[in-house]
Amino acid sequence: QVQLVESGGGLVQAGGSLRLSCAASGRTFSSYAMGWFRQAPGKEREFVAVIRGSAGNTYYADSVKGRFTISRDNAKNTVYLQMNSLKPEDTAVYYCAAAPGYYSSSYYYGSDTYGYWGQGTQVTVSS
Repeated sequence: QVQLVESGGGLVQAGGSLRLSCAASGRTFSSYAMGWFRQAPGKEREFVAVIRGSAGNTYYADSVKGRFTISRDNAKNTVYLQMNSLKPEDTAVYYCAAAPGYYSSSYYYGSDTYGYWGQGTQVTVSS
C-alpha cells in the first residue's frame, strides 16, 4: 500500500523552474517504480518521467528530455521532478504515481501500470 501526496506546483513564467515533490507512505517504497504524468484540459493523461526503484534508471518523454529531471530519496520516501526551462505547453496537472518495480521498462510509459496515484498539483507556465 502506497499513498502519495504531491506538492510544489504553482505559477511560473516561461523559462523558469519548479520542483515538484511527491511524499509517499508505505514500508516498501524503495521497491516501487515512481512516475510522473500530466494532464492538460481536454487532453489525455501523458507520461512525463519514471525512475526505477533499485538501480534508479530514469526514462523521460521526448517533450521534457533535457529539461526535467526525476529523482528519489528512498530514505525520505520522496520522489522529485525538477522542471527547468518551462514552456507554456508544460501547463497541466501533474500526478505522481507508483507501480510495482519488476516490470520491463517499456511498461512504465503507460498509466495502466500504476496502481497508486496522488491527487495532482497544478503547474501553470505563463508566456
